[in-house]
Amino acid sequence: MSDVVVVDYGAGNTRSVRAALTHLGKSSVVLSDPAAILEASFVVLPGVGSARSAMEHLNQTGAADALRTRFSNGGATLGICLGMQLALQTSEEDDGVTCLGLLEGDVRRLQADRVPRLGWANVDPWNESFYFAHSFVGQSPDTVATSDGFCVAVRNGSFFGVQFHPEKSGDAGLNFLEQCLTLV
Repeated sequence: MSDVVVVDYGAGNTRSVRAALTHLGKSSVVLSDPAAILEASFVVLPGVGSARSAMEHLNQTGAADALRTRFSNGGATLGICLGMQLALQTSEEDDGVTCLGLLEGDVRRLQADRVPRLGWANVDPWNESFYFAHSFVGQSPDTVATSDGFCVAVRNGSFFGVQFHPEKSGDAGLNFLEQCLTLV
């Protein structure tokens, strides 16, 4: 079994996530197989795509239930961008979507001067800049970091989710990914 399973939901940024993991010396596979998701030492639920199509794919393949079971069993999982949003209870994207419900909270359309929010921004309290590309934003009591007042990182138990793209955030992103992988 590979060190890391990158969950396939028919979209996402699997190629750049795998490239970042390879750079860190981790082997990875892209799968939606429930057994592989449950057995992996680390799982990444990547970003990019729409909430509805992602959840439909996760539900059809059984990956959604596997992710819920993994979370209840304490299996380390990182959600990136849409992957973080899918971990919450609901999203107003696509006229409303029931998500994985791993963490409390919901996803709303971003209320900002410019949508989508693209580019580099500082994350508080980490005092580090990361690359963002999003039109929706989570709201959760499990928020552990913000950027420009928006929730950009959530954590509860074995799940850590970030709104930014560590795989596109240069050295800061690689350092972040490496820290996540050492928690396994």
